[in-house]
Amino acid sequence: MDAMADDVIDDRALVARAAAGSETAFRSLYRAYVQPVYWTAMGLVGNAADADDVVQETFVVAWRKLPQLTLEGTSLLPWLATVCRLQAANRLRARSRHGAHAALDEDLPARIDVERDVVDAEMVRAILAAVEGLGDLDREIFRLCAAEGYGYQAAADALGVSHGTVRNRLSRIRTRVRATAMETETP
Repeated sequence: MDAMADDVIDDRALVARAAAGSETAFRSLYRAYVQPVYWTAMGLVGNAADADDVVQETFVVAWRKLPQLTLEGTSLLPWLATVCRLQAANRLRARSRHGAHAALDEDLPARIDVERDVVDAEMVRAILAAVEGLGDLDREIFRLCAAEGYGYQAAADALGVSHGTVRNRLSRIRTRVRATAMETETP
């Protein structure tokens, strides 16, 4: 027998004993493969806590399914890796489902504040009225810079005016709009 053949691990006897209910045999399989299964899980789920859970679920499934398993090769690892991938996929699906619900919960207000909503609506109306009272150039500067996010130079180029004109006019517009907003706030 050559040296290479001596290095091959043959799990068939341990799998047969574990399938028959031997906790000692199963523990030996666990010790032999927990690290490779963990690194497979970690690569799939991306964090240690979920990887630990996936490894645990993988070996729970292995314990339950070993009596029905027909080991195709000499190593249990390919089968454990497949179980691990399936458990990781389940974990990722659950995380995305729960993550979506958690994100929705975080976006929901703690309570509905009707007064604040009314004040906000009044403030928006007052700001829109103040903007409507601006001249054409100032209204365009406000639209481009405040509503559409243009920088001073980009707005200046779009309007055919200088950078300084946009900067100075926008400063005055913001002061006027801010004053309008402060007038509509309730104490």
